[in-house]
Amino acid sequence: MKLTQIRNATLKLEYAGTRFLIDPMLSAKDTWPGFPGTARSHLRNPMVELPVPVEELLDVDVVIVTHTHEDHWDEAAQRLIPKDQVIYTQNDSDATLLRSQGFSAVKVLSDTTMIDGITLVKTDGQHGSDEAYAIPDLAALLGEACGLVFSHESEKTLYVAGDTIWVPPYVEILKKYTPEIVVLNIGFANVDGIGAIIMGKEDALRTHEVLPSAKIVATHMEAVNHCLLSRAELREFAAQKGIKENVLVPEDGETLIF
Repeated sequence: MKLTQIRNATLKLEYAGTRFLIDPMLSAKDTWPGFPGTARSHLRNPMVELPVPVEELLDVDVVIVTHTHEDHWDEAAQRLIPKDQVIYTQNDSDATLLRSQGFSAVKVLSDTTMIDGITLVKTDGQHGSDEAYAIPDLAALLGEACGLVFSHESEKTLYVAGDTIWVPPYVEILKKYTPEIVVLNIGFANVDGIGAIIMGKEDALRTHEVLPSAKIVATHMEAVNHCLLSRAELREFAAQKGIKENVLVPEDGETLIF
């Protein structure tokens, strides 16, 4: 397994011989405004450039879009990805949106989907607190977001948790599938007056406590305005808690081999 941190939640994954691009955000630095009503909204997004040429990212077999927020599926991705590329979405609504953007090979993830002999399980999460979802307009904006469990007899089990906070379904997945690799969207993105809508550093520790042998990979950091947790802070936290060997914090463009 080769897992490359690209930028924000964008990942390139080589798994059991199949190449995946997950949550492509392909815009040049400073292309679009910060998310209104969120932390540091005066900053423009993306905050950093892509670390590799776009052409390298497009050389994949399958694209997976866990949800269609702009920092996971932006205008540049819509423009640059070939219209006949095989793309999987979390639900019919997202698939309809992508088809309206001209994509002709869009498929919807089932609870369990087989791709080239790989078992891909779609998992639930919650993209914000109960209080956030109690506000109708904010609930509509946050919407749904899924995670993914990859398994194959020749590979370690990989869980990409997606945009979620710590909620019971996340813990249930950890216990049910006992993944050896857990990718956390851990940038601690904050909405004004509401708080975090994805995980933060404490969730790395809690994940370790549930699965002490797992390697935890940090993603969704230092690339969009509302993500407040830095790599340096996470590394320091992991060292203080004695889990730095288990918490991997790759730089953009860095490839991890498992």
